[in-house]
Amino acid sequence: MDELVEEQLRRLDLSYVSLIPLREAESDALLEVKKDRTRGEYCWTLTPFSPQFVFDRDQTVKRVTYLDTDIFFFDSPQILLEEFEKSGKHVLITEHAYAPEYNHSITAGRFCVQFMTFCRTNESNEVMRWWQDRCLEWCFARYEDGKFGDQRYLDDWPERFPNAVHVLHQKEKTFAPWNVDFFLEAGCSPVFFHFQGLRIFSPKKVQLYAGYHVNKGHRFYLEYMAVLRKVILLANNKGIPLKVAPVSKERFHTLRTIIRTLIGITKYARL
Repeated sequence: MDELVEEQLRRLDLSYVSLIPLREAESDALLEVKKDRTRGEYCWTLTPFSPQFVFDRDQTVKRVTYLDTDIFFFDSPQILLEEFEKSGKHVLITEHAYAPEYNHSITAGRFCVQFMTFCRTNESNEVMRWWQDRCLEWCFARYEDGKFGDQRYLDDWPERFPNAVHVLHQKEKTFAPWNVDFFLEAGCSPVFFHFQGLRIFSPKKVQLYAGYHVNKGHRFYLEYMAVLRKVILLANNKGIPLKVAPVSKERFHTLRTIIRTLIGITKYARL
């Protein structure tokens, strides 16, 4: 999304990563709307174009799965993709799967732009092009006339594109702060956890989530933080500093006991 990240990823030289510089993918239409949108809104605007960027760049690619960057896998995504393959459909979408007490479907929508798969087919292309056109027309960080960012556009896809779109049945495999305790009570285990709301304010201060109460699900945060620490140490060894978010005045939750920090160890504190 920016040249600094591109340069840092090139410095890491990850053999399994292929980079697509934004400047090589942006169309005139995207550049036109970019002028009137915030950085976050432009990122959302680009989401339906991301699979297209990959398809256009490599003609051998048969399927693209879009992932939010704050998703972490605790099991193989093939579990979800096998269900998609058996459906015979061309596009895979996932629900928010809210716990009853956190149902924000009215504003945020039924479906979550977090794990989406598009095949290289005419049926998939029709869905993708429709979504691209809508996001060029309107994609803002506010709820307005039944729209919210890039996400509420997905709400009617099962009816609008019934022969193309498959809604994941295994929603109990898609954990997030808004459903983790609910699914754990039912004895479920995740394929992935969507760590929405996690913010790094300093090497010793991390917001794990905001707006939800997570109790039994804290063990997933411990494992994720341990991995993040290793990633940040790897980046530091390559001369890439830790980028932190500005501290917010709103309340944020951390583990009630103690967590190991991203760099070094600090006393456990309730923030």
